[in-house]
Amino acid sequence: MCGIVGYIGHRQAYDVLMKGLHRLEYRGYDSAGIALMKEDGKLNVYKSKGRVADLEAKVVGCDVGGSIGIAHTRWATHGEPCDRNAHPQVSQSGRIALVHNGTIENYAVLKAALAQRGYAFASDTDTEVLVQLVDYIQTVNGCSLMDAVKEALAQVEGAYAIAVVERGNPDTLIVARKSSPLVIGVGVGEIFIASDATPMVGYTDRVIYLKDNEVAEITRPSNLKIQSLESGKTSAPDIQTLRMSVEQLEKGGYETFMLKEIFEQPHTLRDCIRGRIADDGQRVVLSGVLENRDRFLQARRMIIVACGTSWHAGLIGKRIIQELCCLPVEVEYASEFRYGHPQITDKDIVVALSQSGETADTLAAIQLAKSKGAFVYGICNVVGASIPRNTDSGTYIHVGPEIGVASTKAFTGQVAVLALLALCVGQERGTVGRDTICCITRAMRQMPEIIQAVLGLDPVIRELSRTFTYARNFLYLGRGYNYPTALEGALKLKEISYIHAEGYPAAEMKHGPIALIDHEMPVVVIAPDDSLHDKVVNNIRQVKSRGGLVIALVTQGDASIREMADYCLEMPKVPECLTPIVASVPLQLLAYHIARIKGKDVDRPRNLAKSVTVE
Repeated sequence: MCGIVGYIGHRQAYDVLMKGLHRLEYRGYDSAGIALMKEDGKLNVYKSKGRVADLEAKVVGCDVGGSIGIAHTRWATHGEPCDRNAHPQVSQSGRIALVHNGTIENYAVLKAALAQRGYAFASDTDTEVLVQLVDYIQTVNGCSLMDAVKEALAQVEGAYAIAVVERGNPDTLIVARKSSPLVIGVGVGEIFIASDATPMVGYTDRVIYLKDNEVAEITRPSNLKIQSLESGKTSAPDIQTLRMSVEQLEKGGYETFMLKEIFEQPHTLRDCIRGRIADDGQRVVLSGVLENRDRFLQARRMIIVACGTSWHAGLIGKRIIQELCCLPVEVEYASEFRYGHPQITDKDIVVALSQSGETADTLAAIQLAKSKGAFVYGICNVVGASIPRNTDSGTYIHVGPEIGVASTKAFTGQVAVLALLALCVGQERGTVGRDTICCITRAMRQMPEIIQAVLGLDPVIRELSRTFTYARNFLYLGRGYNYPTALEGALKLKEISYIHAEGYPAAEMKHGPIALIDHEMPVVVIAPDDSLHDKVVNNIRQVKSRGGLVIALVTQGDASIREMADYCLEMPKVPECLTPIVASVPLQLLAYHIARIKGKDVDRPRNLAKSVTVE
């Protein structure tokens, strides 16, 4: 949550920073701000409640010169969204400006101590406490900005990624991180910094992923000194090549990023499985499994930890793994996992699921699991993120940047990788036969064409959505593999249309939720032709007998449900374990079009951010 951008070099910093803020706005859009330093050392700070466009409007006619600066787009944690709580936060002396992602847990204690020393606070943020602390240390000790930042961070408890500039010092930019991502881009005579690599695309493809408890001093023209905050030792920069294009970060003719990402799924699923199915579909190759084969053979249990949409993918993964690997699987919310006194041993495999690879709760769960001796396997989308760097092994889903806050292609990519994981582990453990492997891998290789066919339902779903903009509540029902699909469908509608929606196992409907059903309650039922089809038919009858309005997702040619349902959306038939991938696409489109018809901003839904880097 929140986005940091920084620049020092030969360009006008304002243009670089604003472009970067727009690319990072999916991380937070409650307020935005920018600090720019001119060659003579004068520091200009501009802040605005609202989105980056509001900040741009506010600075029209202002002095935005300078080739060094920092900027921030905020998702509020401490204090309401307003100008005074926006970043950059500036010290009482006006000398130091700082932007910050994360949470300073002991900010109240530090704030009280600083108040006793005469410091007054203009905002409600924990960030202002940090910048005042840096100012105090530098004033008392007469030290450099770098030393003051290091001393201040030694007193801080919590998570942070920060960037700091000092009035009168137009040649220096300080950055540091702990449990919150920060990337450094290395150009020719210029340095970029950001919360992720997207602001650097088009400027440089050489990046450094700053490690936990590291601080970097960046000086002109492009000098970089990285130190450990714990040992003080200097380390050589590990420069990696960034594989991301400008085209991936643009809408490409679509009206929104979310719609683009929904329609990218045939392509992203092809990328997801590419190179992972071998021997004409008879074998699945995941290097993260095969290189650690003994751990998977000796495992007695898997525990999947995740949050939000990734948790729904984990529920689907549980069913696939238990079916194909004959291995017990638990799925835990990462935010609850470490507080439930989990009994973990070195015979456990903990699978950490995260789209961004930076989810704070999931990272904390990983640390706990590793401390107990478990083998930790990461599944995420962002190369070089914290989760792949902190797990023992893992698999990238390779679906490309996902800009829309509500996850679409990352969800289907996660489910696809979990299916591959189950097949790979099952083949190594000898619990799944070759015929089953071939059947599932054949369907996976056909999935791009299958999803392309499902996307052909878009005009029908768009028209259907007009019928339901009146609704204040929705119920989503599914069974077996598609109970989690129902949860995910309901979440999508909640996230972007602000209509209350709940997902339930269809059989559980009569244990409470059936009391809500009437002619004003649309009920979405996921009813493919699978092992539980007849059970779901009975559940639909129960809904219809109470006057409910049914939208059914069915397998092509299913006449029995068509006779009962008010609306039917037909899908191609696939192996049962892959139906969530296919069924989720119409649910994404349904949520999308309802939200758009209601006039909602689907790419930036209220109160949400893409990368959740705080608890």
